Amino acid sequence: MRFRLSWLCLRVVCAATVMASQAFAEAQRPVRPNILFIMSDDHTAQAVGAYATVLKSLNPTPELDRLAAGGMVFDNAFCVNAICTPSRACIITGQYPHNNGVFDLTGYIPPSRQTLPILMREAGYQTAIIGKWHLKREPHFDYYKVLPGQGKYMGPVFRVQGLKPWPSNTVEHPGEHSSDAITDATLDWLQNHRDPDQPFFLCHQFKAPHDFFENAPRYQDYLNDVEIPEPPSLYDVPSTFGSLATRGDGDELMPHIGTSIGKRNPRRSYAADLHRLYPEEFPSDYDLERLSEEETTHLAYQAYLRKYLRCVKGVDDNLKRLFDYLKQEGLYDQTLIIYTGDQGFWLGENDYQDKRWAYDKSMRMPLIVRYPPAIAAGTRSDAMIENVDFPALMLDYAGIALPESMQGRSFRSICETGREPENWKQAVYYRYWMHMAHHDNPGEMAIRTKRHKLIYFYGCDYEGGNQTPPAWECYDLIKDPEEWNNVIDHPEYRETVASLKDQLARLRKEVGDDGSHYPACEAVVQAFWADDASDRQRAREISHAFKVRREATLARPGKL
Repeated sequence: MRFRLSWLCLRVVCAATVMASQAFAEAQRPVRPNILFIMSDDHTAQAVGAYATVLKSLNPTPELDRLAAGGMVFDNAFCVNAICTPSRACIITGQYPHNNGVFDLTGYIPPSRQTLPILMREAGYQTAIIGKWHLKREPHFDYYKVLPGQGKYMGPVFRVQGLKPWPSNTVEHPGEHSSDAITDATLDWLQNHRDPDQPFFLCHQFKAPHDFFENAPRYQDYLNDVEIPEPPSLYDVPSTFGSLATRGDGDELMPHIGTSIGKRNPRRSYAADLHRLYPEEFPSDYDLERLSEEETTHLAYQAYLRKYLRCVKGVDDNLKRLFDYLKQEGLYDQTLIIYTGDQGFWLGENDYQDKRWAYDKSMRMPLIVRYPPAIAAGTRSDAMIENVDFPALMLDYAGIALPESMQGRSFRSICETGREPENWKQAVYYRYWMHMAHHDNPGEMAIRTKRHKLIYFYGCDYEGGNQTPPAWECYDLIKDPEEWNNVIDHPEYRETVASLKDQLARLRKEVGDDGSHYPACEAVVQAFWADDASDRQRAREISHAFKVRREATLARPGKL
């Protein structure tokens, strides 16, 4: 009997030891956070309170400011191509556009190459995407409810899973604003579809504040009686800004390069477009022909910013709804929350609208990362981050090894220590391929460091055609953060420019933009790379020829 009791006691002790060992191992296992990736379309850093801007006094984003106060704000986060579809493709694949194949708005990512959600699912995350998708093929997520293409602001239709093949299954939210509908759908997923025993990877992606802006009716009085602060270059672009590529020979292309707020660009301007779409935002006697350039610019800018900021306000208020729910359920501090835009956006600076340019107003993205267990509140970083790095960060926090296909790098250690690793990148790459499409922006490539930016406007389409004048620009971002003074020909920057050109050439090769994708385009890139006297003379001739072509086009009936 004594032997049997001793054996039984030994078995109990062993079982208890095993259970304790398992409990200890479980406690030591890294906790995998939920991951909430939030992206708003065209929400630029200038319209986020956590970033210092002329709009800061309006405080359009108090909820985002609270998010920023609880985590880390990145001051040097950049997209590698400032246009919607390529930016999203970079994030879903972790690859630059020339490698994932999405050069412009016609591109797509098939389900089999949507690397980020595939890896998350394989690692045991429940995956969902709600809102703007814009990558054309069916999302490879456990759950999706996405807008078709750009989607509608009011009464949005969503594509969902169902009995019919993609994209036939749809649901509609009649009478509802897209920002509200997207947040409703996300809250519904969290409440009714989420498995509480699995960590989640959730992409919550607003359509707002993409132009042409349409706010929810409840915001129609917001900022009605407020004079919106105006950027100093709205009316008076410094003569030192730009180059032959953006101004033309003797400024002859100023009306034709870059769409405008005022009536500078006769093909497309907010002075005409917004009045046509939102006449209630303009005085009853508004007359584009009668008013001066400055008067039309002022009225268009005020209407433009009111509509834009009303959409931003709708985003911020809906984020409060989302965050309040996470707090209520005890999920807020257990979730890695990332907030960004798909690129920057011009808010009237230099009389520009939209995005696309390699200048910081459109290249820079807002980026806020919050995760209290690991990231200190109220911190900032000036580390150079690209949107191809975003998926690497999320995979790192999920405990997933980075696949060889991804070109980005995790910046988790920067988030948690505030310090850059010794080998962290000191320059980022940019290329915009959609030459003179939609908003009259020339094809361009650029390198940006913490101190300088070098832009090469090679000025042609994929096949080397429809040329605009090639030119180089260089900006000293410490002395000239607004990028108003092109120092490409200043003697004191001669060595800097030469060094940056060498860095740009090397960086192109490192990221895989080797010119093989579109050889005819690359031939033009190389033809004007030297930027010598003969190159500049040919560029002036191209400027004259383009002016003739553009004015002939504008003279045709139905040009707009």
